[in-house]
Amino acid sequence: MKPRSIRALAVLAVGSLTLAACGNETEPAASAASSAPAINDPVAITYEGGIHILDGETLKVERTIALDGFNRINPAGDANSLFVSTAAGFQVLDAVNGKLTDIAYPGEKPGHVVRHGDRTILFTDGTGEVNSFDPKGLADGKPQGRQYKTEQPHHGVAVELADGTMIVTLGTEESRSGAMALDAQGKEIARNEKCPGVHGEAVAQGDVVGLGCEDGVLLFKNGAFVKVQSELDYSRIGNQAGSDASPVLLGDYKIEKDAELEAPEQFSLIDTATAKLTVVPMPKGVSYSFRSLNRGPAGEGLILGTDGKMHVIDPATAKITKSWPVVGAWNEPLDWQQPRPAMFVRGTTAYVTEPATKKVHHLDLTSGTIVKSATLDATPNEISGTLTNH
Repeated sequence: MKPRSIRALAVLAVGSLTLAACGNETEPAASAASSAPAINDPVAITYEGGIHILDGETLKVERTIALDGFNRINPAGDANSLFVSTAAGFQVLDAVNGKLTDIAYPGEKPGHVVRHGDRTILFTDGTGEVNSFDPKGLADGKPQGRQYKTEQPHHGVAVELADGTMIVTLGTEESRSGAMALDAQGKEIARNEKCPGVHGEAVAQGDVVGLGCEDGVLLFKNGAFVKVQSELDYSRIGNQAGSDASPVLLGDYKIEKDAELEAPEQFSLIDTATAKLTVVPMPKGVSYSFRSLNRGPAGEGLILGTDGKMHVIDPATAKITKSWPVVGAWNEPLDWQQPRPAMFVRGTTAYVTEPATKKVHHLDLTSGTIVKSATLDATPNEISGTLTNH
C-alpha cells in the first residue's frame, strides 16, 4: 500500500458520519433492524455513499447502510462484527443484524486494525492511541481491554502476542523509524530503529511478527528484534500477509523510490525461521495492488494480479503453483482510495470484487472455480466480513 499520506488521511477525517442502518436507504433504521432476519455469514462491501451487507452464500444484498465519505472496513475478530473507520473513529458494525452500533473508539484518523490470537488491536493515527481487547466481548458492549499511547502520533500499527508482549511502531507525523516491544506490564523490553518507513504487519507461525521497512523486514522473534536486510538500498515491503500454518510471510516488493505509482512485478517471501528474504517475479507483465495480498486456508500465498487471475504461491518452494481466472484485466488507479479489485478470504472461500463490472465473485480456493457471482448497484471498493472460524 502506498503510504497513507496526510492528504489522503485528511480526506477520511473530514468525511461525515451518517448512522443509518436500513434495508433500503429510505426505510427507517429502527424498523429495518427490528424486522429483518439475521444475515448469514455476512460480507460487507463499501461503495461511495455507504456499505452493502451481503449473504455470504447467496451474495444477495441483505442490508444497505448509508454512510457518507470514504469508509474503511475490517473484521472485528468475532463472528458478528466489523470495524468501520469513520470521521469520528472506529465504529462497530453488527454485520449479522446489518446495523451500526453505539460501540466506538473515538479518535482522529483511525488506522490499522490487527487481529491475532484472541486479541483485536486498534491503532489511531491521529492520537497514537492503541486499544487491545478480546473481540468476543463485543457481544456485551465495549469490552475491557489494554490501552497504550505512543510518544508521538503517527501512521502506525500494534500487535499483541499470546504472552502479552505488545509490538508498537515508532514514529512521528513526518517519519517512521522502527518498533519497540512492551511486556505484559507495559515495560519496554526491546527496541529497533533500523526500519525506515515502517509500515504494515503480519504474524507467522510461532508468533513471529514481521513489520515492513523500506529496505527489508523487521522481525520480532524469541523476545528480540531481527532485521532481514534487502539486497537493495530501497525495497519497500509495506504490506504483508501471514498465516499460522506457515513460517513464511508474503509481502509486496517496490523498488521505485520516487514513483508516483509503482506497479510491482515481483513480490517477497520472508522465511521467519531462517531470516531470509526471497524475491519472486510475477508472470511477465503482471502487477498487483496493496489490496491483492492474502493467505489461503493451508497457508498458501494468494495474489490477485492485474491479469485478473488469482495466483497461488507455495511459500516453501517460492513458486506460483496455480493461476485461476477470476476477474477481467485491470489497472491500478493513482489514488489509493479509488476502487480496484480486492478480496476477503474466509476459510476456503475468497470473495473478490470487480469494480469495472460492479460484480462480486465467490471463489472456491480448493478448486479454483467461481461458485457464484452477483452484480451490485454501485461500484464496490473495500470488502471484508465476519470471521466465523476465528
